[in-house]
Amino acid sequence: MTDTNASRDAQSPTPDDDFLPANALSWRLDRLVVAVGRLSSWLWIGVLVVVLINVFSRYVLSQGSIALEELSWHLFGTATMLTLGYAVVRDDHVRVDVLKEKFSPRAQAVIELLGILLLALPVIYLMIDALVPYAWKAWIYDERSQAPSGLPYRFIFKSMLPLGLAFVMIALFSRALRCATYLFGFPRAVTPPKDDRRSTGHPNP
Repeated sequence: MTDTNASRDAQSPTPDDDFLPANALSWRLDRLVVAVGRLSSWLWIGVLVVVLINVFSRYVLSQGSIALEELSWHLFGTATMLTLGYAVVRDDHVRVDVLKEKFSPRAQAVIELLGILLLALPVIYLMIDALVPYAWKAWIYDERSQAPSGLPYRFIFKSMLPLGLAFVMIALFSRALRCATYLFGFPRAVTPPKDDRRSTGHPNP
């Protein structure tokens, strides 16, 4: 073990401290996922506006709208799927880390790398492989809501499912690269610009 790794292992990171270094490829991938997540977060305002309009129409004007209800579901689902990758980059997703704090940083990196390569990426690949034909059929058959006044073009929403998972896969692949940089020194570590360290959650040099 090098002196660098020894010093890292001697200081266990706090729960809010991501000790994994960035490399050139992971930095670019994380920037992409973060940009998509930030842009998609504006959809939550759309969800709020549509829900408020629907509530006003239903309970004040007594004119409910199935199209508005479906639009709120679609916007909610799209915003959720397209921001999942952002949560992975920022390491803000839900974890079950009962034992994590008992391990050294090096052991944590090994477990995370194996979990990503052997479990997370294969499962997400299988999900995307099943969801792409699901969205494609909606496009081919011009699928629309079963409700007479519901929304058309259901392929748009269904396409968000594999697309969102693709960004999660990119984020996980990037994190695996960071684990490899920490453990093996390859790819070579780089220091992202200060603003990017804030947005992507990369550690300070």
